[in-house]
Amino acid sequence: MKKSLGYLLILGVAGFLKTSSAFATNPLIMDQFTADPTARIFDGKIYVYPSHDIKAPPEYKGKPDWFVMEDYHVFSSDNLTNWKDHGKILSQTSVDWTDPTAYAMWAPDCVFKDGKYYFYFPAIAKPEGKNEGAEPKRPEFRIGVAVSDTPYGPFKPLTTYIQGVRGIDPNVLIDKDGTAYLYYSQGKIFVAKLKPNMTEIDGEPLTIDNLPTKGLLEGPFAFERKGTYYLTYPHVENKIERLEYATASSPMGPFKQAGVILDESESGCWTVHHSILDWKGQSYLFYHDRDLSPNFDKNRSIRADKLFFNADGSIQKVKPTLRGVGLVDAKSEIQIDRYSEKSAEGVAISFIDQANTHAGWKTSFNAANSWVRFNEVDFGRGAQKSVKVRAKSGTSGTLEIHLDKQDGPLLGRVKIDDATDWKISSATAKKIPKGVHDIFVTQTSGDAVEVDWVSFK
Repeated sequence: MKKSLGYLLILGVAGFLKTSSAFATNPLIMDQFTADPTARIFDGKIYVYPSHDIKAPPEYKGKPDWFVMEDYHVFSSDNLTNWKDHGKILSQTSVDWTDPTAYAMWAPDCVFKDGKYYFYFPAIAKPEGKNEGAEPKRPEFRIGVAVSDTPYGPFKPLTTYIQGVRGIDPNVLIDKDGTAYLYYSQGKIFVAKLKPNMTEIDGEPLTIDNLPTKGLLEGPFAFERKGTYYLTYPHVENKIERLEYATASSPMGPFKQAGVILDESESGCWTVHHSILDWKGQSYLFYHDRDLSPNFDKNRSIRADKLFFNADGSIQKVKPTLRGVGLVDAKSEIQIDRYSEKSAEGVAISFIDQANTHAGWKTSFNAANSWVRFNEVDFGRGAQKSVKVRAKSGTSGTLEIHLDKQDGPLLGRVKIDDATDWKISSATAKKIPKGVHDIFVTQTSGDAVEVDWVSFK
């Protein structure tokens, strides 16, 4: 999975970067680290508001090997396939009350009400001393608000944080009657009603009871569905976080624990922060893992997978995938390393460049008849004339691409010549159909073939 220069457009205006990715696979964003995604629908598009992990700069003086986050970007898509980076919308140096050296711009949220977009974010407030010569107060996380006329900014932050609220991971639910509720965490999960101005709480925060009392509890995301209010949250039941949920008949509870949405990550990523979105009749779970940083789980990457409800309203466990969601255009560079399924033996996935994980992955076929399946490829009207493969092989080999099943109709047979450098090989395509199909890529001869991508032209 390699991001070619054709996918990057760099605009030399105030450091603004616009990225368009057409992979429709996990992770969603390849050119930077992203975490804690809140997905919302505004103006007929999906907007994702994540936090932004970075590598610690020289001036960082905080906790070693910890989360380092100085700003926020927002990404949008109208098809779950192409993601546009709208650039930086807020930073720790643009907010009056934040400590500009804290690098603690953690998980955010954004909602729309009465013509305005309200962006909620946690940050460490500037330190305050009690008296001359006294030790400064312990740094505190507060929750701020920034306001915009559009979902992508510019966002103007308020001069102070929400009074009466201390914590992280803000989430706002706007109920059917227009009342807004702020959920957040600080050891426990809290909820407070917001005033109509969306920037102040109405009354005291309420601690949500009947949730787990042991293990880290944070990251609330609440939503309503068919009269039931769902409170979803990460919880450390064992050693790392998993996603759980509770339900209630009121946005302020009482809530009752209901089950697990997502098991602990196989990668061992300590955190998992999320949101749930309904889009065109399908529910999706947005979350993060450490795909682009397997050895350091404080540099994370956002993902999306399908989520399903049972008839009784309970949530089925989500199965994490590499394939992700969204259709893949057959004419694009199909990243088969984000496979839907693979043979039990003979296939390995690794980074193209260990020194630059953002370049993505490659698929190594190491045995005859080893294969991968990649689902939901959109051939449009069909009739593509050729199949191209970016690959290399220490000897030589042959790849076959079949339709819908391993022994399905042959779409093309591509010979990979003996070459130690990446090379694009092609062959005539055979009876390419129209519509959406799965493809199977199989090594039929040769000792080993490494593949970056497959494409139909």
